[in-house]
Amino acid sequence: METFLGWFYKAFQPQKYSSLCGSPGGPPVTAQRLRLKDGRFLAYSESGVPKDKAQFKIILAHGFTGSRLDFLRASPEIIEEMGIYMVGYYRAGHGESDPNTRKWLGSEASDVEELADALELGQKFFLVGTSMGGYVVWACLKYIPHRLAGAALVAPVINYRWPRFPKDLSKEAYYQQAVGDQWLLRVAYYAPWLLNWWVN
Repeated sequence: METFLGWFYKAFQPQKYSSLCGSPGGPPVTAQRLRLKDGRFLAYSESGVPKDKAQFKIILAHGFTGSRLDFLRASPEIIEEMGIYMVGYYRAGHGESDPNTRKWLGSEASDVEELADALELGQKFFLVGTSMGGYVVWACLKYIPHRLAGAALVAPVINYRWPRFPKDLSKEAYYQQAVGDQWLLRVAYYAPWLLNWWVN
């Protein structure tokens, strides 16, 4: 019982970020990073053809266990032939990117827009969100749709309780997931505060 109470108490304490990458006593910086307007660092990684030769400039938002090194799986020949430039980045608080204590849906879109501007991707770019990175795509569709040339969701987390989604299809899709994912969605629905703790 004491262990549970200790865990419960710890779950509701404000997070302390004493070991930011590059800070004294913190882990070393190994990624390319850029400083955002609010002073935070955002880590990223580039792949594909050079930006100036690219026909398609794509920003990739990783999932829960993903990283800045998550890229679209395509052969080098296809990437070269199609002229694809990709940049993956660590979302705020992940990997070597600094946390954002004022994080909200709009700040995710702002981070993507600042990344695109800093890397000079032009007025419009493509955005791909994998799994939990899908909420970054939704944020950008809501707050900076004028900057997107296109957007894609790859295996996004969805709401199986959407009222107009056919119940039999929803139930079938829900039970095709891994048991862990089913539990995650149950927790998100019945105890959203616990999901917040889990993700953070």
